[in-house]
Amino acid sequence: MIKMENSEKVLPLLQWLNESTCNFLAVKTIKKELDTHGFKELHQSDAWEILPNEKYYMIKNDSAIFAFISGTETPALHGFHIISAHSDSPCFKIKPNAEIYGDGGVVSLNVEKYGGGILYTWFDRPLSMSGRVMLESDNPLSPQCVVFDLKRPVVTIPHLAIHFNRAVNDGNPLSVQDDLKPVIGYFSKEEIAEAKSHGGFVKVMVAKHLGISPEKIIDYEICLYPFESAQLCGMNSEYFQSGRIDDLSMVFAGLEALVKSTDHDTKATRFLAVFDNEETGSGTKQGAASPVMANILERIVAAYGGGKENYFRSIASSFMISADDAHAWHPNYSKKYDPTNHPVIGGGPVIKINANCKYMTDALGAAVFRNLCSLSDIKCQTFVNHSDVAGGSTLGNILTSQLDLAGVDMGAPIWAMHSARETAGVADHLMIVKVFTEFYHL
Repeated sequence: MIKMENSEKVLPLLQWLNESTCNFLAVKTIKKELDTHGFKELHQSDAWEILPNEKYYMIKNDSAIFAFISGTETPALHGFHIISAHSDSPCFKIKPNAEIYGDGGVVSLNVEKYGGGILYTWFDRPLSMSGRVMLESDNPLSPQCVVFDLKRPVVTIPHLAIHFNRAVNDGNPLSVQDDLKPVIGYFSKEEIAEAKSHGGFVKVMVAKHLGISPEKIIDYEICLYPFESAQLCGMNSEYFQSGRIDDLSMVFAGLEALVKSTDHDTKATRFLAVFDNEETGSGTKQGAASPVMANILERIVAAYGGGKENYFRSIASSFMISADDAHAWHPNYSKKYDPTNHPVIGGGPVIKINANCKYMTDALGAAVFRNLCSLSDIKCQTFVNHSDVAGGSTLGNILTSQLDLAGVDMGAPIWAMHSARETAGVADHLMIVKVFTEFYHL
């Protein structure tokens, strides 16, 4: 049985989940933590001066961040120890010109589904908004970016009463366009006319929160998120529940391990990559399918006096842990799982394997990760899909299309992946931080 005191150790994670309500806020909270621990920010457009055994990070698009501690020796000899994860989670994004006006002054919003979420879990919840807005500046090619979080419930997506759909519990196909419009409130004709004159209720509300004129907002990227706080649950607080556990729990584990390793010198360069847009295929400039990480690694090698030859040598000496959550065995749906490879919550980190190369894991990568778990004195598990069920993919195999890295795909076992509220295990998170820290210490 899990010790109750272990639950106290994940309270910083729960607070971090509460603060990281979208990809932009996740990166902002990571930046704050790195700044606190003496990491220096690099900018992609600047010339880089990287010294051995120093701490750096770079932000891309306000939604991806790459942090590293340069090794005491050249990466050509000792390579990179990389942990990769992603900042985004399935949600709803607000479209431009979002307001839809209905009877009685009711105003709902036109939204677009981001990623592959479990849609019906979003009904009848208090929802808030966070994201970024682009404001007018002196340079038309460089508008001012402001990241924000309203931090209060402002919309809800009401479900249709069962009396109008008696078959709702027998299966309920949903249209995002018709069934999932969030309601923002009801207003008088005068209030609606006033809001329209300033660009609509969304711009008015965000501008009021920021203390600016709505006309200053040129454009926006705004996500809806469930307003409920992350919570411990279970008889012995062995579980925690929140939105965005996939994949922010892995992001936090990697960040915590990197920060813990700052008092430990290593010959290898320790690297944490937090990409964006994994949930939509990673095909953006800040996604894993782009050359952004490869470019950073090459610049690090160059700082040690190495050219292409040393860069290729550094990749050959590197190992990557692609950290993205895994499916835990579900007691109500046992037949959905492989009979001999179904991880359980509380059973430790999960190695993810797929014969059709949807994951980067091969026997070498799995063996290395098992060795790391053994060094950390923790157990690990294996996930393989039921042979009749096609699985998804993640960062690992996408990144290996850019870099011929050795590595493993792994994650924490969780329930209800891509729900508005997921469930994970306290013990698993603590074990993963432990093995990540061991990896960074080598």
